[in-house]
Amino acid sequence: MFSRDIGIDLGTANVLIHVKGKGIVLDEPSVVAMDRTNGRVLEVGDAARKMVGRTPGNIEAIRPLKDGVIADFDVTEAMLKYFINKINVRGFFSKPRMLICCPTNITKVEQKAIKEAAEKSGGKKVYLEEEPKVAAIGAGMDIFQPSGNMVVDIGGGTTDVAVLSMGDIVTAQSIKMAGDKFDVEILNFVKRKYKLLIGERTAEDIKVHVATVFKGAREESIDIRGRDMVTGLPRTITIHSAEIEEALRESVGLIVQAAKTVLEQTPPELSADIIDRGVILTGGGALIHGIDQLLSEELKVPVFLAEEPMHCVAKGTGIMLENIDKIEKRSIV
Repeated sequence: MFSRDIGIDLGTANVLIHVKGKGIVLDEPSVVAMDRTNGRVLEVGDAARKMVGRTPGNIEAIRPLKDGVIADFDVTEAMLKYFINKINVRGFFSKPRMLICCPTNITKVEQKAIKEAAEKSGGKKVYLEEEPKVAAIGAGMDIFQPSGNMVVDIGGGTTDVAVLSMGDIVTAQSIKMAGDKFDVEILNFVKRKYKLLIGERTAEDIKVHVATVFKGAREESIDIRGRDMVTGLPRTITIHSAEIEEALRESVGLIVQAAKTVLEQTPPELSADIIDRGVILTGGGALIHGIDQLLSEELKVPVFLAEEPMHCVAKGTGIMLENIDKIEKRSIV
């Protein structure tokens, strides 16, 4: 029984694993519940996420990845080990080769940390690839032609903007502004305006069900519950889409600015291609309502949401795994 090659989208919010020949076999939150007293891992993934904000003092729900990089090495290793055991890809005689995606601007030290965590969790050989490149491949873009393709990958911790041509990145920028920061902005807005304390999960519900980043594009409302900061008692309020647009305006402005900066640095011939082909949005953060309209209006180019934006990076790793021998040759050179 031989092991299979696997591709991992090691995200700040979710971990997706693609097994060669099988497709995406795992999609779970990057959360680990630990017992503080003895450091034992209690739950990982979906079960651990249910505990966020709801645990007693001795149990802590940790997100070991922050802004697309490892914040807690040991917990990341434990999480990867758990997921790899769960999908059962190790052979009796061999360990799987792994292809892991990382943001474009991470340092050599951060790259080494990701490689080491993957090797310790059972990888024979670990390859790292830049996230926007893999996302573009997963979204169905042909990046190996001598023409410009632009991708905006909005994840949980980072937003990667890149222009690709001839199979590589021409210009790119990575900023630490993405889905998780949107949750924080919503949480702070409710705290400031309504003097109500809410949790991360409630903030995420607001983001999914009523939020928009394009003025007037959505008119929904949601009832949310939290703790009144004045009385200390539970209270229910109603939040509207227009309020959330206002709360997220500044954060989304940073993503728009990053996209403009990348376009300004792009060679003119490739810019002309982007006007024809448009910009592709990938990543879970791209699902926020109105982001495609906003970017299209600000960048003056067509903007399209990829099919299954959350799965683009994992799908891309699958396509790259088919050509892993080429990657192996390239890493030897």
